[in-house]
Amino acid sequence: MKKIVFATNNTHKLTEVREILAPQYEIISLAELNCFDEIPETATTLEGNALLKANYIYQKFGVDCFADDTGLEVEALNGEPGVYSARYAGETQDAKANVAKLLNELGDNNNRNACFKTVIALLINGEKTIFEGRIDGRIATMPTGDTGFGYDPVFIPNGYSQSFAELGSEIKNNISHRALAVKKLASHLKTIG
Repeated sequence: MKKIVFATNNTHKLTEVREILAPQYEIISLAELNCFDEIPETATTLEGNALLKANYIYQKFGVDCFADDTGLEVEALNGEPGVYSARYAGETQDAKANVAKLLNELGDNNNRNACFKTVIALLINGEKTIFEGRIDGRIATMPTGDTGFGYDPVFIPNGYSQSFAELGSEIKNNISHRALAVKKLASHLKTIG
């Protein structure tokens, strides 16, 4: 089983990625590296933030790693919250407050089209590779479901009538933006041995 570091402190993302990449890869968390640094996410793009995090870990620990950044882009809000999705309602990164702000901003707008994007930056021996996953859907008028995290209770992927939070991890981990990006990552890792 190959080991690789996932540069995140988000336990939800860690669990999701471990489920997707098991059993071929052992995903090492930042906590297991004894890294509790708050890695700055100061870029204005998802790719930029993913690269910042991966570079930070690679420079500090000299280990092969990958990092991601994810954003929810809502058509009627000109792509917001986008790169600021985690901090949409403030620096506390409160998921319920983010969802409440999103629903408030959308109001009774009939255009509920949205997409989730995940960008993964991989650094192997200093060589960078980028992977992107995207899923289109719409924003519900109220949160439903109790699995998942973040905006999952209000995001309904195209082709489904339930939110990510209602669909559960088995379905979500096959169709989500993160799953699509992680599957590209896994395919690439297989090609480089």
